[in-house]
Amino acid sequence: MNDFDFFTGTWDVANRRRTDFLDAGSAWEEFPGVSTASRHFGGGAHFDEVVFPTLGSAGLTLRLYDPAREQWSLYWSSSRTGVLFPPVTGRFTDGIGIFHGEDHYDGKPVTARFVWSEISADSALWEQAFSTDGGSTWLSNWTMRLTRRP
Repeated sequence: MNDFDFFTGTWDVANRRRTDFLDAGSAWEEFPGVSTASRHFGGGAHFDEVVFPTLGSAGLTLRLYDPAREQWSLYWSSSRTGVLFPPVTGRFTDGIGIFHGEDHYDGKPVTARFVWSEISADSALWEQAFSTDGGSTWLSNWTMRLTRRP
Protein backbone atom coordinates (compact mmCIF):
# COMPACT_ATOMS: atom_id res chain seq x y z
CA MET A 1 0.00 0.00 0.00
CA ASN A 2 3.02 2.30 0.18
CA ASP A 3 3.87 1.99 -3.51
CA PHE A 4 3.79 5.74 -4.16
CA ASP A 5 5.86 6.75 -1.11
CA PHE A 6 8.84 7.24 -3.45
CA PHE A 7 6.98 10.12 -5.11
CA THR A 8 6.55 12.27 -2.00
CA GLY A 9 8.39 15.58 -2.42
CA THR A 10 9.08 18.06 -5.20
CA TRP A 11 10.15 17.05 -8.70
CA ASP A 12 11.25 18.71 -11.92
CA VAL A 13 9.31 17.17 -14.79
CA ALA A 14 10.46 16.94 -18.41
CA ASN A 15 7.25 16.42 -20.39
CA ARG A 16 7.05 15.05 -23.91
CA ARG A 17 3.65 14.54 -25.52
CA ARG A 18 2.11 14.11 -28.93
CA THR A 19 0.13 17.00 -30.35
CA ASP A 20 -2.59 14.45 -31.20
CA PHE A 21 -2.80 11.55 -28.72
CA LEU A 22 -4.19 9.14 -31.36
CA ASP A 23 -1.97 10.02 -34.34
CA ALA A 24 1.35 8.15 -34.46
CA GLY A 25 2.58 10.66 -37.02
CA SER A 26 1.83 13.75 -34.95
CA ALA A 27 4.66 15.90 -33.67
CA TRP A 28 6.03 15.72 -30.15
CA GLU A 29 6.05 18.83 -27.98
CA GLU A 30 8.28 19.25 -24.94
CA PHE A 31 7.66 21.46 -21.92
CA PRO A 32 8.72 21.68 -18.27
CA GLY A 33 6.72 21.04 -15.14
CA VAL A 34 7.11 21.01 -11.37
CA SER A 35 5.29 18.39 -9.32
CA THR A 36 4.68 18.51 -5.57
CA ALA A 37 3.45 15.23 -4.08
CA SER A 38 2.24 14.23 -0.63
CA ARG A 39 1.40 11.01 1.22
CA HIS A 40 -1.87 10.49 3.16
CA PHE A 41 -3.83 7.76 5.01
CA GLY A 42 -0.60 6.08 6.14
CA GLY A 43 0.44 5.48 2.53
CA GLY A 44 -2.98 4.43 1.27
CA ALA A 45 -3.54 7.74 -0.51
CA HIS A 46 -1.27 9.99 -2.49
CA PHE A 47 -1.83 13.42 -4.04
CA ASP A 48 0.23 15.52 -6.41
CA GLU A 49 -0.14 18.75 -8.32
CA VAL A 50 1.96 19.36 -11.39
CA VAL A 51 2.30 22.92 -12.69
CA PHE A 52 3.16 23.53 -16.35
CA PRO A 53 4.49 27.12 -16.29
CA THR A 54 4.95 27.53 -20.06
CA LEU A 55 1.41 26.24 -20.72
CA GLY A 56 -0.28 28.32 -18.01
CA SER A 57 -2.02 25.25 -16.62
CA ALA A 58 -1.76 22.57 -13.96
CA GLY A 59 -2.98 19.07 -13.26
CA LEU A 60 -3.55 16.98 -10.20
CA THR A 61 -3.69 13.29 -9.45
CA LEU A 62 -5.38 11.57 -6.54
CA ARG A 63 -4.25 7.98 -5.94
CA LEU A 64 -6.25 5.72 -3.60
CA TYR A 65 -5.32 2.20 -2.51
CA ASP A 66 -8.07 -0.42 -2.12
CA PRO A 67 -6.71 -3.05 0.31
CA ALA A 68 -9.52 -5.52 -0.48
CA ARG A 69 -8.56 -5.55 -4.18
CA GLU A 70 -4.88 -4.81 -3.55
CA GLN A 71 -4.92 -2.20 -6.29
CA TRP A 72 -4.69 1.52 -6.82
CA SER A 73 -7.19 3.85 -8.50
CA LEU A 74 -5.63 6.95 -10.08
CA TYR A 75 -7.79 10.00 -10.82
CA TRP A 76 -6.52 12.92 -12.96
CA SER A 77 -7.89 16.43 -13.41
CA SER A 78 -6.67 19.42 -15.38
CA SER A 79 -7.02 23.08 -14.43
CA ARG A 80 -8.11 23.69 -18.03
CA THR A 81 -11.29 21.64 -17.63
CA GLY A 82 -11.91 21.12 -13.90
CA VAL A 83 -13.18 17.66 -14.84
CA LEU A 84 -12.17 14.51 -12.96
CA PHE A 85 -11.24 11.93 -15.59
CA PRO A 86 -12.28 8.27 -15.17
CA PRO A 87 -9.75 6.35 -13.07
CA VAL A 88 -7.10 3.95 -14.22
CA THR A 89 -6.60 1.01 -11.86
CA GLY A 90 -3.77 -1.40 -11.27
CA ARG A 91 -0.79 -2.29 -9.12
CA PHE A 92 2.97 -2.45 -8.84
CA THR A 93 4.75 -5.70 -9.67
CA ASP A 94 8.54 -5.99 -9.48
CA GLY A 95 8.90 -2.20 -9.16
CA ILE A 96 6.76 -1.31 -12.18
CA GLY A 97 3.24 0.10 -11.82
CA ILE A 98 0.75 -0.62 -14.62
CA PHE A 99 -2.73 0.93 -14.61
CA HIS A 100 -5.59 0.69 -17.15
CA GLY A 101 -8.94 2.39 -17.60
CA GLU A 102 -11.62 3.26 -20.12
CA ASP A 103 -11.92 6.85 -21.34
CA HIS A 104 -12.66 9.00 -24.39
CA TYR A 105 -10.37 11.19 -26.48
CA ASP A 106 -11.86 13.57 -29.07
CA GLY A 107 -15.15 11.67 -28.74
CA LYS A 108 -13.54 8.28 -29.45
CA PRO A 109 -13.47 5.50 -26.84
CA VAL A 110 -9.96 4.60 -25.72
CA THR A 111 -8.32 2.36 -23.19
CA ALA A 112 -5.73 4.37 -21.27
CA ARG A 113 -2.59 2.86 -19.79
CA PHE A 114 -0.26 4.53 -17.29
CA VAL A 115 3.11 2.94 -16.53
CA TRP A 116 5.42 3.99 -13.69
CA SER A 117 8.98 2.65 -14.16
CA GLU A 118 12.68 3.41 -13.74
CA ILE A 119 11.95 4.35 -10.13
CA SER A 120 14.88 5.34 -7.92
CA ALA A 121 15.36 7.68 -4.97
CA ASP A 122 15.90 10.62 -7.31
CA SER A 123 14.14 9.79 -10.58
CA ALA A 124 11.16 8.08 -12.18
CA LEU A 125 9.44 7.71 -15.53
CA TRP A 126 5.69 7.94 -16.17
CA GLU A 127 4.23 7.02 -19.55
CA GLN A 128 0.70 7.27 -20.94
CA ALA A 129 -0.51 5.27 -23.94
CA PHE A 130 -3.91 4.88 -25.59
CA SER A 131 -5.43 1.91 -27.38
CA THR A 132 -8.42 2.10 -29.72
CA ASP A 133 -8.61 -1.66 -30.23
CA GLY A 134 -9.15 -2.96 -26.71
CA GLY A 135 -5.47 -3.18 -25.81
CA SER A 136 -4.15 -5.11 -28.81
CA THR A 137 -1.98 -2.16 -29.85
CA TRP A 138 -0.84 0.92 -27.92
CA LEU A 139 0.28 4.40 -28.93
CA SER A 140 2.53 6.12 -26.42
CA ASN A 141 1.43 9.75 -26.29
CA TRP A 142 2.89 11.38 -23.16
CA THR A 143 5.95 10.79 -21.02
CA MET A 144 7.13 12.55 -17.88
CA ARG A 145 10.74 12.09 -16.82
CA LEU A 146 10.92 13.14 -13.17
CA THR A 147 14.00 14.30 -11.27
CA ARG A 148 13.80 14.98 -7.54
CA ARG A 149 14.64 18.51 -6.43
CA PRO A 150 17.29 18.74 -3.69
